[in-house]
Amino acid sequence: MTFSNKGFREGVKAGIPIAVGVASYGFVFGILSRNAGLDLWEALCMSMFVFAGASQFVALDMWISPLPMAAIISTTFVVNLRHVLMGAVLADRFKNMTGPQKYGSLFFMVDENWAYAINEWKHGDQNATLLAGTGFSIFFSWAVSTLVGNVLGTRQIDPAKWGIDFCFTAIFIFIATGMWQGKKDLLPWIAAGVTAFLFSRYLPGKWYILAGGLAGSFTGMITDDT
Repeated sequence: MTFSNKGFREGVKAGIPIAVGVASYGFVFGILSRNAGLDLWEALCMSMFVFAGASQFVALDMWISPLPMAAIISTTFVVNLRHVLMGAVLADRFKNMTGPQKYGSLFFMVDENWAYAINEWKHGDQNATLLAGTGFSIFFSWAVSTLVGNVLGTRQIDPAKWGIDFCFTAIFIFIATGMWQGKKDLLPWIAAGVTAFLFSRYLPGKWYILAGGLAGSFTGMITDDT
């Protein structure tokens, strides 16, 4: 695995198609942020410094006055706990990187480029900068689309009317199909799905995200015969 400027540029190019898809729900976030009362700079700063779509949408759902800070922090923390599992998968691949290389790459890590990079590395790609490069494309797209959506949000555009509220779901369906490796994945996926459904139905909050991820991971670990 090599970490280089050339590899970063290649990652940026590879991330453009993903970034286009991400822009669609970044646009939705921008609209909803405006309707929730965030001005342009507040919404843009959230997208640039938090840079976590799912938790940003969760925070908007709870954005009332006065702000329930403890509830927002705890809920978004739970939503983002899945990154612990995602980071664990990267440990072996990043062990020879310097601190700035590791943490710079991890800042740009989101679900979409994590799944893409893992898939490429499994097929022999030796570009360790792939995560950072694709992540930069997504970061830029997310920030710009948030800005545009926030500006246009004054027109009270309804995302559901145009179907752009489904883009978030569509991206994750695409990620899931790209990660599918055959019948051996079936049982972990079922375990993750059933566990997430049960937790979402019977436990308040967003714990179902972490529970589903853990159930799928442990099931895969137990059933893996490699």
